Amino acid sequence: MNTPSVLAEDILTLLRERGDSQYGSEAVSQLEHALQTAVLAEQAGSDSALITAALLHDVGHLLHDLPDDAPEHGIDDRHEVSGGRWLEERFGPQVAEPVRLHVAAKRYLCAVEPAYRASLSGPSELSLQLQGGPMTEDEVQDFESHPFFEQAVCLRRWDDEAKVPDRAVPDVGAFRIHLETALGKSKDP
Repeated sequence: MNTPSVLAEDILTLLRERGDSQYGSEAVSQLEHALQTAVLAEQAGSDSALITAALLHDVGHLLHDLPDDAPEHGIDDRHEVSGGRWLEERFGPQVAEPVRLHVAAKRYLCAVEPAYRASLSGPSELSLQLQGGPMTEDEVQDFESHPFFEQAVCLRRWDDEAKVPDRAVPDVGAFRIHLETALGKSKDP
């Protein structure tokens, strides 16, 4: 039986086994990036669903076998789509939608905050080009009407801040309670 505890352990195992890969051309691993993002969500007082989304926002990178430097070869792995779909099956929209929208949130912020784009790291600027560049005015209006728009923007900002080499973070197991809480709520009627 796939109880929240069993599913949470499966997810933690995935992070432990696949998270040691490099986070693109950034100076942190996938797991370090995930943990830093989740810590920032916790520090902001987010609920378990958004903390789980922060922890798993790049899970799509762990679900394929493309090389770590795929963007440097002009490949967009569309991790937000595969990750969003994977999370939807396990958690529902409270976790999946902010993840599915976090790339769109980068495009959005580049369109509405000129200083935001200037703050992007080199690898993030490269991926922005592969992901379609800043949004058009119509795309901005459409994005702002999405029910998970605000959560996606928060997640995007934490994502951008979570690339610090050697930042102290708890072990991935410290987030089990948030995973189990979010999994339990996904099964509620």
